Amino acid sequence: MAARTKSTKDRPSYRCTECGWQTAKWLGRCPECQAWGTVEEYGTPAVRTTAPGRVTTSALPIGQVDGRQATARRTGVPELDRVLGGGLVPGAVVLVAGEPGVGKSTLLLDVAAKAASAEHPTLYVTGEESASQVRLRADRIDALDDHLYLAAETDLAAVLGHLDAVKPGLLILDSVQTVASPEIDGAPGGMAQVREVAGALIRASKERGMATLLVGHVTKDGAIAGPRLLEHLVDVVLHFEGDRHARLRLVRGIKNRYGATDEVGCFELHDEGITGLADPSGLFLTRRDEPVPGTCLTVTLEGRRPLVAEVQSLTVDSQLPSPRRTTSGLETSRVSMVLAVLEQRGRIAALGKRDIYSATVGGVKLSEPAADLAIALALASAASDTPLPKNLVAIGEVGLAGEVRRVTGVQRRLAEAHRLGFTHALVPSDPGKVPPGMKVLEVADMGDALRVLPRSRRRDAPRDDEDRR
Repeated sequence: MAARTKSTKDRPSYRCTECGWQTAKWLGRCPECQAWGTVEEYGTPAVRTTAPGRVTTSALPIGQVDGRQATARRTGVPELDRVLGGGLVPGAVVLVAGEPGVGKSTLLLDVAAKAASAEHPTLYVTGEESASQVRLRADRIDALDDHLYLAAETDLAAVLGHLDAVKPGLLILDSVQTVASPEIDGAPGGMAQVREVAGALIRASKERGMATLLVGHVTKDGAIAGPRLLEHLVDVVLHFEGDRHARLRLVRGIKNRYGATDEVGCFELHDEGITGLADPSGLFLTRRDEPVPGTCLTVTLEGRRPLVAEVQSLTVDSQLPSPRRTTSGLETSRVSMVLAVLEQRGRIAALGKRDIYSATVGGVKLSEPAADLAIALALASAASDTPLPKNLVAIGEVGLAGEVRRVTGVQRRLAEAHRLGFTHALVPSDPGKVPPGMKVLEVADMGDALRVLPRSRRRDAPRDDEDRR
């Protein structure tokens, strides 16, 4: 092994002990001689220390710190304020991410117009569109205000210059991946550029007490594009999601230094723009006079928010050796598990030979286990061609042994169902306080749950011991 020599550089260097090839970073394999484990450090960095400097502000006891500077200011969009924890805090930096076309720019342009005022003007900087294109969208969604300023820039220095000229109380940048600094090498959207742009805007926001909304791109896997450091630097991370073919849009809080991270804002995207939905349960229900076989209602929790949703199932005789299993808005693996429980524990053998289609109404996605009982009852109702009783909701997780397990937030779910006029509910044992006037049936297993199906019309329902005798 060659002896190490003292490096004159401030940072360590690495050298292959076999061929002498040098590099600034460690590698497991030398690219010159292809030897493994021969690249070793041969220089040690110079030890540097930072001398104490002048402090900008004196340290105070925490009780003497003025908390009024962190008071949230409402944006004028109640559903967004709900997710933010009351509004935008001066100096806060919010990262809004979502798939292309989901409605991020439409929502933020509406926020820009409603939050603008003489005391707190809004600056909207677009790097993806021209100013005239944004103006056309503002005309369509009625987002015009004399205190809303619009600029189309892709240079970081120009954006900072606009801040000095406008002195906004709210900055919206669409998007952080389109702005670049000439001082940093790399194309816009690269790791170094995104880090530099975000860092400069965060410093400007903190110094000016200006709230900032940054639009971020997402990868094909749904993760926020760019360095992970970006999510650590900002104060709030919001994820905008929704099915492109549905009207519903959800804004979820992933990180929030000023509020809870389990809040969800509901919006409806339409031709005239995007509007908040204070009561979105109507999008997930089908209003009908008489109950239909294969439908069951449940109450799902989106964060802290209870939403009544409808599960629909259809079973038909299959002409294929392997019957179809198609789902929409439901997890296929979860539906398959419930099918297995119904066949084995509920003794509904006809399901295994039929094509089965399960879906939700209105584009809502049900992934929590609390919807298991509603899925099971909808499948059993479709298989027997027997409708469930009217005004009935089902809440509970179904286990592989056929038991119905407890879920969180049963009281909140029941209160939401009662508010919307539902009078009967199937829940696991010990549901807690029940809303007055609501009849609750506690079920321990699938056998108890399937007894809500009228026996006179049940075609493939399970049979008890007396029927088998």
